[in-house]
Amino acid sequence: MGNDGHDKKCDMTYTQNRELSWLRFDERVLAESTDESVPLFERLKFIAIFESNMREFLMVRMGGLSSLATLKRQPRDNKSGMTPSEQVAAVFSELPGLFSKASASFDAIESLLRAKGIERITPAELIGTERDTVRNYFNRNVQPIFSPLIIDPRHPFPNLRNGALYVVCTLASASEDEQGLLGIIEVPTSLPRVIEVSNENGHLRYILLEDIILACLDSCFGAYAPQDSAVIRVTRNADLDPDGEGVEEDEDYRQHMKKVLKKRLRLQPVLLAIYGDLGRDAVKSIRKALHLTQQAVLSVNMPLDLGFIFSLEGKLPAAAREKLLFPPFAPQPSPMFCPGEPMREQVLAGDKLLFYPYESMNTLLDLINEAAHDDACISLRITLYRVARQSRLCESLISAAERGKEVTVLMELRARFDEENNIAWAERLEEAGCTVIYGAEGFKCHSKICQLTYHDQGRIERITLLGTGNFNEKTARLYSDFMLMTAHEGIGEDANAFFRNLTLGNLHGEYRYLGVAPAGLKPLVMDGLDREIARARAGMPAHAFFKMNSLTDREVIDKIAEASRVGVRVDMIIRGISCMLPGIEGSTDNVHIRSIVGRFLEHARVYSFGEEADTVYLSSADMMTRNTEHRVEIAFPVLDPACRAMVRDYMADQLRDNVKARELDARGRWVPVARAEGEAPFNAQEHFMTQAIERARTAEEERARRADEVERATRDKIVRFAQAPASTNTCGPAPAKGEIVQAEATVIAPAPHPAEGRFKRGWRMIVSGFKEMLS
Repeated sequence: MGNDGHDKKCDMTYTQNRELSWLRFDERVLAESTDESVPLFERLKFIAIFESNMREFLMVRMGGLSSLATLKRQPRDNKSGMTPSEQVAAVFSELPGLFSKASASFDAIESLLRAKGIERITPAELIGTERDTVRNYFNRNVQPIFSPLIIDPRHPFPNLRNGALYVVCTLASASEDEQGLLGIIEVPTSLPRVIEVSNENGHLRYILLEDIILACLDSCFGAYAPQDSAVIRVTRNADLDPDGEGVEEDEDYRQHMKKVLKKRLRLQPVLLAIYGDLGRDAVKSIRKALHLTQQAVLSVNMPLDLGFIFSLEGKLPAAAREKLLFPPFAPQPSPMFCPGEPMREQVLAGDKLLFYPYESMNTLLDLINEAAHDDACISLRITLYRVARQSRLCESLISAAERGKEVTVLMELRARFDEENNIAWAERLEEAGCTVIYGAEGFKCHSKICQLTYHDQGRIERITLLGTGNFNEKTARLYSDFMLMTAHEGIGEDANAFFRNLTLGNLHGEYRYLGVAPAGLKPLVMDGLDREIARARAGMPAHAFFKMNSLTDREVIDKIAEASRVGVRVDMIIRGISCMLPGIEGSTDNVHIRSIVGRFLEHARVYSFGEEADTVYLSSADMMTRNTEHRVEIAFPVLDPACRAMVRDYMADQLRDNVKARELDARGRWVPVARAEGEAPFNAQEHFMTQAIERARTAEEERARRADEVERATRDKIVRFAQAPASTNTCGPAPAKGEIVQAEATVIAPAPHPAEGRFKRGWRMIVSGFKEMLS
């Protein structure tokens, strides 16, 4: 961990440490909580996102680095030269400052919310009958389900579950023999965290469950009197390799993963967080019991686990919601599709590109559901990494299997922190008759690909769906991603080979159009950069563009630096980690890096090459060594000119952002984008929302206009034919039978717009009459 698996000596003048770069990203997230242009409650949510990000980072990264720090000979990071011990120390030295900023922002926002009638109250702030309300809730709901523990020399320190909240207090005893006692109560997860004390006249007062326990500690430990108290949480290492845990040859992999998840709860602690004042001796006692150093103890001045904020949103007074939250936005229907028309035929007619969350995922869900019920569809194959808990897509797969279609699902059970949900879906899919496979040992399948195969009139037709993000209905409303839907024959053949290779465990298949990791994705990127280097050396304009979540792959970084040195301009939008530093003289002068953090999570991966972006790839992979060398990933070309132009335009708009964008400087700091004098603010995400609404409206109006034209033309033709004398027929020869049938289909087929269905019943009767006359 940290050296990307390469031992060669590296130029570190234009690179920085991965872990410290990640901290700068999370600081960017936290900065959104201080942006007064963001609605107040949304600012509070950004603090919750910061805290959640930080905890996951500590579980995944600090756990592994802490293990490496115990080695006598520690490897050095190939971007900074730091040892694991040095990296751990550097991260922990940053934590108090970051959480101090978070606490200050949290307090400021709570004060503003209090002025708007939304109050989180502590035990000391309970007034009047509220004390009785809280006590009654505790007696009825809380006390019956928890088991207080008293820790003394005769009782060993209990195992504290990863991420669970505990109320801890020192206890006083009348006996001089009983000193230094601790009382511990786990905060029940079976009860709601937010309890309304009152919610009247637009004024909400609420208390957290742990504060209810703190308010009633006097009745929890019998004769022992609670003294100092606090809420604590232990964060444990979650960097566990499921494939390194000894899978038995005949063991069901789902059962193996369940055992791995249980083990994760008991791995070594990496951080003890404390909210409250326990006293130095009590903290020392807990720290020693957890085998933690002093640097791994963090005192904070805000509640632990801010996940309750998202449940609090639903309790906000209706009158306050409009000003406290972002304006509602619903993903729009794609203008590339005609509602009411068969989805399959529309994709066969030409490539389509969806842009989430601005355009709705319902289009893709409708296509898969249509395939599940289409007799011509013979198979559906898909890779799933993170799946919504309530998934229409999985229900459609189940329906397809139950209708006798061949359904193959590669379910990645090792998707970190989504394992339990994926196991549950894998079991349901398998019970319904789907063939469920779990990927190659040691290589997570992070690809986002689905293929629908049809056998119609003796022909095989394939529709391939390729995405930068998961097939997940929930995240498709929150994450910015692309989904390409294509019937391109060559891509379809590659996709067919991809699924065949996966089922055979072959990770080194050959493909004409797709770049597939671990063997073929990085070479695709390196070749693209080499072409731009050759152009620059020939005196031609040269340009490369990348959009990704993180950049850590040392080989890719060095190739970008090589391109910069010969004059290739490289623009990058990197949301999170950037181990590359731009603007270093003689190395990265021509590299420009931006980041966008806003309402939606930037998640798409785009690689483009050429001054006019003549070659564009979308991908599931970031430029991280884990993705390029140790996962199954796909980069896929955007071949359709209209779709390619869309991607190019979207990325150009993101490079124009001067509101939510930040630029990375040569010292690794994210700084605001400078606006030219008179330059108007431009927020790319807001622009995309407005654009999606306008495009959907324009497409709807155009369909209505065409429907009216068809209706008028059909009506006029039928009327002229009806009025003409049979012998003279000034309208010309009678329409052929097929022409009338086509007119009927135009008028009475399922309509893409209600306007096309006006007078439908009357026209059906008229056309039926003409058919009868011609028969």
